Amino acid sequence: MNIKETLGYAINLLKENNINEPIIKTRIILANILNRDKEYLLIHENEELNDDLLNQFKNSIKKICNGVPVQYITNKQEFMGLEFYVDENVLIPQPDTEILVEEVINLVGVAPQGDLNKNEHLKHIKILDLCTGSGAIGISIAKNVDNFKITLSDISKKALKVAEKNFKNLVGEDAAVCPQNNKQIKIIQSDLFENINDKFDIIVSNPPYIKSDVIKTLDKEVQNEPKISLDGGKDGLKIYKRIIDEAYKYLEFNGYLALEIGYDQKEDVINLIKNTKKYTDIYSKKDLAGNDRIVICKKEN
Repeated sequence: MNIKETLGYAINLLKENNINEPIIKTRIILANILNRDKEYLLIHENEELNDDLLNQFKNSIKKICNGVPVQYITNKQEFMGLEFYVDENVLIPQPDTEILVEEVINLVGVAPQGDLNKNEHLKHIKILDLCTGSGAIGISIAKNVDNFKITLSDISKKALKVAEKNFKNLVGEDAAVCPQNNKQIKIIQSDLFENINDKFDIIVSNPPYIKSDVIKTLDKEVQNEPKISLDGGKDGLKIYKRIIDEAYKYLEFNGYLALEIGYDQKEDVINLIKNTKKYTDIYSKKDLAGNDRIVICKKEN
């Protein structure tokens, strides 16, 4: 079979199995197997594929039909203009989360004139990426700021191996193994703050926030992502409650807590923050689709 025939076969199979975006997904998979860009497939549509490549492609298409996300097959996901390695042990970074990263970068950017500058220790910005997963949030921040000390933390050892792979690929081993004075990333396995002993200028997190009963109603692809990264308990707020109650103790003077939220969780999360009486300057921002996406607050001193 040539490239054109192979793509046609796969597209029809995905359509029969009611898979969304069959054309896009088949082209991504085949381009990845050939180690070429998608334009190559158009220009060389009459190129014959050998049996090994065909079998590899057909096996990948079967996985797609079974609900395996394309990103777990290619082990790639773009986020903040960077290519992250992902597998079945981590949540797939989504464009909505870029709003959270951009806001943290903004908070770091105003530090010389803003509240963070009042911290006497502030030779480095100290950031904790809680529930880091693939490390997409913390690593993206590291790629956009200077003078940082960033800690990537997760309960899952397997997720932290993915995060480690990503920071070595995208930041460089020197940032962790032989940290310079102005850049450092470290990884800690921890159930939220259990093994955290430092204080930070910013704690950022995209925690599990989907209601337990809702997970089974989601697309098959989402259900194939790690449940531990999705399940926020009966009300979707289980992890927020723990983070909000404890984060205060791990924030420096005028430190910020930055959280991603579900589209319908703004009021609930803000009320959790207010009820602690430990935070001030609470605000939220929407994503590009107009949904409430992040909530930011500052430690009350």
